[in-house]
Amino acid sequence: MIDPRRLAAIARKESLHILRDWRSLALALAIPALMILLFGHALSLDLTNVPTVVWDQSGTPASRDFVSILRGSPYFDVYKTTDSYRDIVADLTAGRAMVAVVIPGNFADRVAAGAPVAVQAALDGSDANTARLALNYVTAMGLIYNQNISVTRADLAGILADLPGGVEMQTRAVYNPDLRSQNSIVPGIIVVVMVVIAAMLTSVTVAREWENGTMEQLISTPVRAPEIILGKVVPYFVIGIFDVGLAVFMGTVVFDVPIRGNTALIFALASIFLTGALFFGMLLSINLKRQFLANQAALTASYLPTIMLSGFVFSVSNMPVPIQYITYIVPAKYMINILRGIYFKGVGLEVLWLNVLLLSIYAAVMVALAHKRLKLKLE
Repeated sequence: MIDPRRLAAIARKESLHILRDWRSLALALAIPALMILLFGHALSLDLTNVPTVVWDQSGTPASRDFVSILRGSPYFDVYKTTDSYRDIVADLTAGRAMVAVVIPGNFADRVAAGAPVAVQAALDGSDANTARLALNYVTAMGLIYNQNISVTRADLAGILADLPGGVEMQTRAVYNPDLRSQNSIVPGIIVVVMVVIAAMLTSVTVAREWENGTMEQLISTPVRAPEIILGKVVPYFVIGIFDVGLAVFMGTVVFDVPIRGNTALIFALASIFLTGALFFGMLLSINLKRQFLANQAALTASYLPTIMLSGFVFSVSNMPVPIQYITYIVPAKYMINILRGIYFKGVGLEVLWLNVLLLSIYAAVMVALAHKRLKLKLE
């Protein structure tokens, strides 16, 4: 049985150490804010203001109408017009432009004749994802121009009103209707914050006792292994929950990310994930017995999989099948699914129960393993 007095004594001892080491405490409180600001502003998956150079060989009202569509789009920044391929190649090579659009000299004639006309789009493919998005948007601009031409011709011919009703596709994103990348990034940042804080703080707790030679003093007292490990985790759990609250607050206030679901449910389920992450760091601290080694191992084993394999940045469905199977052992994947479900869809446990179950199993396994390893070390 766990003695509440001994548990409180260990928790108080760890809390005093945290307060004395004010630099680590300041980092633990500042890192979430810095990560929210850095990831929220820098990690944007939206394509806007792509530097674009245009060579209008036609120089006609028809070609200028096409260019005006590019200029009026938020996706392209037509910062320059040119009259040679040499300038285009130079701009693409130097990185001044990512997209170059070349309008042929017979553009107006072929448009007037209703004949197909080829507009060349040259892109800097060194950034493959951005280039692919830019190509899609250039194609979309061409479709908009074609639609405008078709409507204008039909109107001039006086047949628009006589046309039978056609099919008009109207698309709408049910969740995250504005398709803002920040809306999907912020829930992921909350998970990254929990992982980093847990790895940074608890991975050194027991290792510090071994290095300072104070573990022998703890062993000589009546305190038991469950009381040691729980007492050490409690203060960091409080810090972790505070950091989650800070991340949620900044996501809502700074980036205007709405929460459709129950905010209390976010904290309740974050507590489960945070418990597993804290005890994972504790497990490494117990086994490695060196603060630096335990801290680096915890960051590597938790932070990198969270960034790469959780679906935070890269879609799991686009990964090779063997890697997709590996993602099932990354607990951050389930926490991100939970947060996105609460943030965007407003769902509860009736939908998220499987993710919650898997996170609970993860937390229980980490608690059991950490307790078992510490008990073996103390015997």
